Amino acid sequence: MGELESSRRSLLMTAPLLLAAVAAGDKPGNIGDITLSPAPKTGPDPDETFTLPYGNMNFEQWGSLPPHSGEMAKLYGDFDEPGPYLVMMKWNPGWFSAPHTYATDRIQVVVFGTWFVNSGNDFQPQDAVPVGPGGYVKRTARTPHYDGVPANHRDPAVIAIFGLGPVDIQLVDPTQPSWRRV
Repeated sequence: MGELESSRRSLLMTAPLLLAAVAAGDKPGNIGDITLSPAPKTGPDPDETFTLPYGNMNFEQWGSLPPHSGEMAKLYGDFDEPGPYLVMMKWNPGWFSAPHTYATDRIQVVVFGTWFVNSGNDFQPQDAVPVGPGGYVKRTARTPHYDGVPANHRDPAVIAIFGLGPVDIQLVDPTQPSWRRV
């Protein structure tokens, strides 16, 4: 019984050291032949799931738009290249696009503000209908349309736009400006 008692005493004396080593397992490393794994991370693995908060999106002037009329944040792909794209478009009050068409369908969801949309060859922004946050707009390929935010609205509209490129934007009347002050 002496040998068993000695083993038990040794185990009781070394147990706190083993527990401390296991408790320190929140840091990667080795203890003897035991490999400790890192503590689980919180949130998604950035190699598997990319996140970008709205406040960190880089809105830039798009093409030759008039200053302070609208900006775009390209999130995925490029609408001038073949394949899917996703952009966020910010329309500032007082500006509408001129009637134009695209070669491909566009899927749009209003994220913030109120966006006003209309279709047809004739520019009649007063007849545009409001689409509020969460509202959905589908633009059918090669159909003339225009949109924007009237000057009497305080806030811009931010729209998420998805489609397949290249979009091949064509103005109905290329002699007129592509964006118009309203």
